[in-house]
Amino acid sequence: MQRLYDFLRRHPTWVDGFWAVILFGITVASAVAMDGAATSHGNVGAAVAFAAVLSVVIALRRRMPEKMLVLAMVAGLGQVVLDARVNPSDFALLVIVYTCAATGARWASRLALAAGLCAAPLSELRWPSAEGGGFAHFAVTIFQMVPFALAWVLGDSLRTRRAYLAQLEERANRLEKEREAQSKVAVAAERARIARELHDVVAHNVSVMVVQADGAAYVLDQAPDQARKALETISGTGRQALAEMRRLLGVLRTGEHEEGGEYVPQPDVEQIEDLVEQVRTSGLPVDFKVEGTPRPLPSGVELTAYRIVQEALTNTRKHGGPNAGASVRLVYFDDGLGLLVEDDGKGAPHELYEDGGADGRGHGLIGMRERIGMVGGTLDAGPRPGGGFRISALLPLKPAH
Repeated sequence: MQRLYDFLRRHPTWVDGFWAVILFGITVASAVAMDGAATSHGNVGAAVAFAAVLSVVIALRRRMPEKMLVLAMVAGLGQVVLDARVNPSDFALLVIVYTCAATGARWASRLALAAGLCAAPLSELRWPSAEGGGFAHFAVTIFQMVPFALAWVLGDSLRTRRAYLAQLEERANRLEKEREAQSKVAVAAERARIARELHDVVAHNVSVMVVQADGAAYVLDQAPDQARKALETISGTGRQALAEMRRLLGVLRTGEHEEGGEYVPQPDVEQIEDLVEQVRTSGLPVDFKVEGTPRPLPSGVELTAYRIVQEALTNTRKHGGPNAGASVRLVYFDDGLGLLVEDDGKGAPHELYEDGGADGRGHGLIGMRERIGMVGGTLDAGPRPGGGFRISALLPLKPAH
């Protein structure tokens, strides 16, 4: 049954054709029944001919409503001229008025309403249905106009409802596309965040491990104790890197809350001193100072500050040369946190900081700019006038609410 219903919905012309045949059969049967009284009921042959035309109107009303409206109007006028009285096939006039109001062009809808309202007065003038004064004829005319008005109102209401549903569907589709776009933006932002975190973790910790490994290999024979200490530093740094990488990769998996999992908290400003000490252990002298009154900061600002100092010291170790030294300054302002990281080494190649790394290797500075941009801060990175490299950043603090 459902298949039949779906088939009929996909082929509406077949349904209309079926009803057209039924209407034509009823009209012919009515004409045959009135054949004996043809003199009092008008031209029966013409009525049957017009019934065939109006059946075509019923059959093709949904495929070409505007053309069928014109054909129905011609058939109605022909009935008046050839004295083919009102018969069951004239029900097609109501149907085509409804169809044009529901699915036809706007001009066809208006024309259908006007033609339908004119059909009743023409019929009453051509074939008066009641004896009496003018008021009786007027009342009959009004009564006959009501079905055409109702047919048009029903069709126009259906058109309005369909337009409203189409608008809702379009809005739903637009919102769905916007949600998909927002999801893609969020995914891209999360990927960028994870990439920055991985870069900071890997670049810093691996560089420390490489420096310690080189130092251990150099003093392995002459100073075994120093070599052992360097290997312990490599081991501790490796464990710390693995713990942070597990934390970062954990956000890529849903529902990962297994007991015993190794997680570490997000780095903050207080851990910068530990970071500096770790860098000193790797052989880079660092002068660390804090100015102003330390106070709790938003977690995003604290993580950004830590990562900037970490990346800056990593760059110093990579590009500063063997005898480079660095200094780190944290300044607490009333409305922000200032960072100044300088070194006296040979500095980085110019293309590493020009336009964020034009040679494709300056991902650390690109990550700094992205991090600072996320918290609304500013970054100034470049060579110092007296040699070396300077990174200056200002992270604004939003007032607490």
